[in-house]
Amino acid sequence: MSNPMPARDIYHDAVKSALIKDNWVIVADPYRIQCQDIDLSADIADARPIAAEREGHKIVVDIECFVGRSLMTDFHLALGRYKLYQMLLEKTAPEYDLYLAIDDITYINFFRREGIDFLVRSSKIKIFVVKIDEQEIVQWIS
Repeated sequence: MSNPMPARDIYHDAVKSALIKDNWVIVADPYRIQCQDIDLSADIADARPIAAEREGHKIVVDIECFVGRSLMTDFHLALGRYKLYQMLLEKTAPEYDLYLAIDDITYINFFRREGIDFLVRSSKIKIFVVKIDEQEIVQWIS
């Protein structure tokens, strides 16, 4: 009997496929964020951002799956990771825009809440929403 694929891997593969369907070229999977003595791929075990390019536009994608016991705890961790990536990318690869990739169900049930929307806008988080089953990007939010 085979073990089911962990949610983090399912989301990762779906987001990667959605980017490819949307004509992005994956240039690094994972994209390694390193700055001075910080190596996020070593320091954060589950850090697997993707770098992609399309028509001269370069992005790094932080994929969050929000499958923990608390959506607010998952959001808190995602916000912290996003800000960490953002600061390091500004120093090491300022040509890249950082995006948070989330699934459409989490977006509808959590990110559209007034308070969460306020926090996302205040934090200047760029997001794109993916329908996981269809592996399709359904919305870009900048």
